[in-house]
Amino acid sequence: MQGRRTDRLGHQIRVELAELIAREVKDPRIGFATITRVELSADLHHARVFVSVMGTAEERQNSLEGLSSAAGFLRREIGHRLALRRSPELAFVLDQGAEAGERIERILQKLHESAKEENGGV
Repeated sequence: MQGRRTDRLGHQIRVELAELIAREVKDPRIGFATITRVELSADLHHARVFVSVMGTAEERQNSLEGLSSAAGFLRREIGHRLALRRSPELAFVLDQGAEAGERIERILQKLHESAKEENGGV
């Protein structure tokens, strides 16, 4: 049962964080950031928030710094909105999944093009 509760709470936190970042956080360092998932510890005291950010490496780093500086505000708001006795400490982590998918897609495209050239353009 503990697994279902952490999954449910993680989903609720993800939804609330996405709304808070879009509407409430006014830090100019935060670019186009998307909350991809939230992993909670078994005791629900710590949450790793995975964020996908569009842009250069510097823009991604700036967005993570902006989110980390807003973590206290976000934690307090999550506690109020979800009526939690103790809201988890938030740690923001850059999600590399989208970048890895794009890299794999480029590699597959190159392989497809080279196979096409070997077969005479067919």
